[in-house]
Amino acid sequence: MRVLVTGGAGFIGSHLVEKLLAASHDVVVLDDFNDFYDPQIKHANIAGFVKDVTVYHVDLRDSESVRNLFHREKVDAIAHLAARAGVRPSIQYPRLYYDTNVTGTLHLLEAARVTGIERFIFASSSSVYGALKAIPFSEDEHLSQTISPYAATKVAGEFLCSTYSHLYNLRVVALRYFTVYGPRQRPDLAIHQFTRRIYAGQPIDQFGDGSTRRDYTYIEDVIQGTMAALEYEGPLFDIFNLGESETIQLKDLIMAIENALGKRAKISQLPEQPGDMPLTCADISKARKLLGYNPTAKFSDGLPKFIDWFLHNQRTARGE
Repeated sequence: MRVLVTGGAGFIGSHLVEKLLAASHDVVVLDDFNDFYDPQIKHANIAGFVKDVTVYHVDLRDSESVRNLFHREKVDAIAHLAARAGVRPSIQYPRLYYDTNVTGTLHLLEAARVTGIERFIFASSSSVYGALKAIPFSEDEHLSQTISPYAATKVAGEFLCSTYSHLYNLRVVALRYFTVYGPRQRPDLAIHQFTRRIYAGQPIDQFGDGSTRRDYTYIEDVIQGTMAALEYEGPLFDIFNLGESETIQLKDLIMAIENALGKRAKISQLPEQPGDMPLTCADISKARKLLGYNPTAKFSDGLPKFIDWFLHNQRTARGE
């Protein structure tokens, strides 16, 4: 296939592009290289394959630029991973998140409709489950309330996708990613941020008493599930959780990073943050059955791989 990967210079997107190229697919990358974090990180993410793909610097909010891309490029599928991410900044900038994540998704769906693209992968999030009490989170749960603007934009994106699937026979798979980590993880996310600050001897902010739990999912497992979604031939619209189905407490995460680095954390304990979910935990039985999803990286295996990547980057930055 010829696949358009939006957000293809980001953390998950760049790993997906590499896997698609390894499987002999043609890839077009759309990314706006915004300054949510240092754009040079994104350029570094794609440095290893930039000569093998076509890269477009396009902002999804710009409908004309999106339309022009689709006039120039004929693709068979869209893997839509681009988004403004993060719960806390979405509370500060809700309009930016809505315009990018909802209106931007609409622009892509319209382009798919007009150009006859038949396959669309939508990167959703475990955030859509809000403060759901039923554990583990199942795709069958009725979503009645989200607790951050970011989560609300992901629910809206899912509904837009289901609508276009129904109206225009577009095959859509929405993938609810659960706290993805691994090499190239975004610097604002907890594992990367904690590692960087503990390594540098700087204090880390711990929101709450450390009892919140996350279903941390290693990047290679998420990519395996995403590749399978590109081949899915089930219902025209479907939703899958991609997680590890095991949870790690925040205080245990910090301890694991301390042990891996051989350094103690200086912890600034702060009140819980509005919009933060107390717990995420994926029911992955549907993905196992229908996608052949088979996560294999336990946290005890995945975290050292991230730490190795981080330390290698530190040595490279020092010219060692």
